[in-house]
Amino acid sequence: MTQEHTVYFNIHRHKQVTKLRGLIFLEEGQIPTAADYEQCLRHAGHDVTLIDPQRMIFRAFKAGEEYTIDVLEDYEAPTRDLHAEKLAGTFHKPDPFL
Repeated sequence: MTQEHTVYFNIHRHKQVTKLRGLIFLEEGQIPTAADYEQCLRHAGHDVTLIDPQRMIFRAFKAGEEYTIDVLEDYEAPTRDLHAEKLAGTFHKPDPFL
């Protein structure tokens, strides 16, 4: 089952920091890799190269300017169990119509 994972980035350009958010689609139990982050940034229109694999910092080029992109979030496995939530919903008594 494919799951969405929201990832957050900081874009450092001209001494300004801009926040960016992206989606990575992963199989259940899979952890995002540097290639997943790179693909997400490329889909957002950034031509990136990984420069620091430990801290997940990318160097990007666009229209002749160079800037850096920093991955902000460490991946945590989802804690929600959708099957249990669906099952619990079947026990919920609907509000009566008045």
